[in-house]
Amino acid sequence: MTDWAAVRAEFPALRRWTYLNTATFGQVPRRAVAAVNAHWAQRDELACADFLDWYEDMNRVRASIARLINAAPEDIAFVTNAAAALSIVTSGLELGHHDHILTLDDEFPNYQYMAHARKVPYDHLLDSIDRHTKLIALSEVNYSTGFRAPLDEISKRAADRHVPLFVDGSQSTGALVFDVAKTPVDVLAVHGYKWLISPSGAGFMYVSPQMRERLQPNIIGWRSHEDWRNVGNLHHGEPHFKQAAEKYEGGGLPFSLLYAMEASVNWMLEIGPAAIEQRVLDLAAKAHAMLLRLGGAGEDSNSQIVTGFFPYLDAAEIVKKLRVQSIQVASRRGRLRISPHFYNNEADIERLEEALEACLR
Repeated sequence: MTDWAAVRAEFPALRRWTYLNTATFGQVPRRAVAAVNAHWAQRDELACADFLDWYEDMNRVRASIARLINAAPEDIAFVTNAAAALSIVTSGLELGHHDHILTLDDEFPNYQYMAHARKVPYDHLLDSIDRHTKLIALSEVNYSTGFRAPLDEISKRAADRHVPLFVDGSQSTGALVFDVAKTPVDVLAVHGYKWLISPSGAGFMYVSPQMRERLQPNIIGWRSHEDWRNVGNLHHGEPHFKQAAEKYEGGGLPFSLLYAMEASVNWMLEIGPAAIEQRVLDLAAKAHAMLLRLGGAGEDSNSQIVTGFFPYLDAAEIVKKLRVQSIQVASRRGRLRISPHFYNNEADIERLEEALEACLR
């Protein structure tokens, strides 16, 4: 049985804040900050003489991430954010004048801004796949509505049509269980600063073995060559790429951020991804019921992001009033967005309800 009170104690900001805004930023636990500090202390002690060992440590981080999503360590490449992963993939596609990348019309701006983007409502997504569709790209959980895409169905249809599937897990991985063996995708991109409770700049992308065969690296650096660890005699000439997803990284890595992500991921593995998912969905259900009582509930999103709409109130103004009371939620496209994580508790939802009631009077 998880001691959720002990979990909560890992997050100093929660002593002051009722924080229900992980869809914007996740709180970083003490152990992740300690991992950063330990790395910098080691740099001072050894003057970076052991820098190649840091890369070996990163293979250990890959293994932890792989366990989280039921992948293999060689499937994992580090990226600074999901936008970088999307650029790596879309730049590697050979798109003709009539080709397109299929996405949803209410997706996060990363997908709205893509060249060759064709934006459709979800109800038309699968029927819009045609011979000109070179990629389907979407979020598992929508940032402004909380809509959780039925990826099992989308994955199957994409595979049947031989169209690669790119999934952005930044608004889900760490809160919801994702298993790449049960739900095959070609790329899963995750920026860890939200639900993986990691610093900004710590992220990864899973790239399936089949996708790695067709997707050539387009960020080329000194680590592109398969023998890059031979730093005393670095290869000069055309690089020979590894088969592992590491080939997409190109250069150096943000080590301190990735050590922090390792600490967070290992802790979440220890607690159990299924237990975390149940916790966040239970809290989200309570938040939805609370909005229903107040007359502002939106549709049940089947995710950990809950949204509401009060016809005669400005959501952005509500957010400002709540923040004065040390309560954090968000406003997105006119909706009030509530996003509890496993470090929240029922008292947080109750305090938000009291404050919202006051705003509605």
